[in-house]
Amino acid sequence: MDISVAVRVRPGAGRTRVGGSYDGPHGPALIVAVGAPAVDGKATEAARRALADALGVRAAAVTLRIGATSRDKVLTVAGAGPAVSTRLAELRA
Repeated sequence: MDISVAVRVRPGAGRTRVGGSYDGPHGPALIVAVGAPAVDGKATEAARRALADALGVRAAAVTLRIGATSRDKVLTVAGAGPAVSTRLAELRA
């Protein structure tokens, strides 16, 4: 089962952190803070990898669906099971 995850990327953070909620244009979004700058897709790639790590899935399982140049993005997690859904709910809390 594939899951779509709305995220709000905060580039240039002091450390990578995944957690919290933000009311974004794509609905309630998970906050992903990354140290990478918002240049040439570096923050997007760092956010994709950070989300994969936080959910315990391979980085290749997480792909960008919407928002290549925006802080508000929608990522898709391929092959996500119940454990991923549970972890996602914990991160949003």
